[in-house]
Amino acid sequence: MLDRDLFWADNQRVHTCRHCGNGVEDRFRFCPWCAVPQRSKLVEFFAPHPDVPTDAGRALRVSRYFASDERPPQLRFSIWSGDSADAAVSVTEEEAARLAEFVAPTTRRPFFDQLRDSLRL
Repeated sequence: MLDRDLFWADNQRVHTCRHCGNGVEDRFRFCPWCAVPQRSKLVEFFAPHPDVPTDAGRALRVSRYFASDERPPQLRFSIWSGDSADAAVSVTEEEAARLAEFVAPTTRRPFFDQLRDSLRL
């Protein structure tokens, strides 16, 4: 027998794309029919380093705001303590790319290590 409450709950997880009008499951960030973002922002929280006791109870929240008629695309970084933000700053996508390059792990070996291996020392 069909559980009507479960059936209804599953159908509540679909909304209409504001661009093309097709049905889109809530779990999708982009419309599968027209590829338009379904959310005006995406948010991720990052935990503090476990070995830095003064950061316990804090988190880094990064929000990516998509461009709209009212605002350009931006990334917003905020430091959270409990349920409120202590500080926040927005950066352009260019600055966010520069930040990503800065924090990305380096795969290049130091020059002297490369030289030593090349000379077989």
